[in-house]
Amino acid sequence: MRRYYVYMLLCGDGSYYIGVTNNLDLRVAQHQDGADTHCYTFLRRPLSLVYATEFDDPNRAISWEKQLKGWSRKKKQALADSDWEQIKLLSRRSSLR
Repeated sequence: MRRYYVYMLLCGDGSYYIGVTNNLDLRVAQHQDGADTHCYTFLRRPLSLVYATEFDDPNRAISWEKQLKGWSRKKKQALADSDWEQIKLLSRRSSLR
């Protein structure tokens, strides 16, 4: 069965990059090596993998990637820290707007 990964990188400039791949180790290495000069991460190296999760269904992986991309920086930081209480708190705040 094929696996799909949604991952988040912390860039050298403090920003986050979120992507989806079917080969996590290769994709992170490509980011680190600067394989694509047009990629967001190219000028923002060094990079650290701060989050990754696995899916069996590519559509679910893509959906989760899109959801994460819409999150605030604080919420992404909480995810990187595995701080689920903070994620819940930040989710409640955004739903009150």
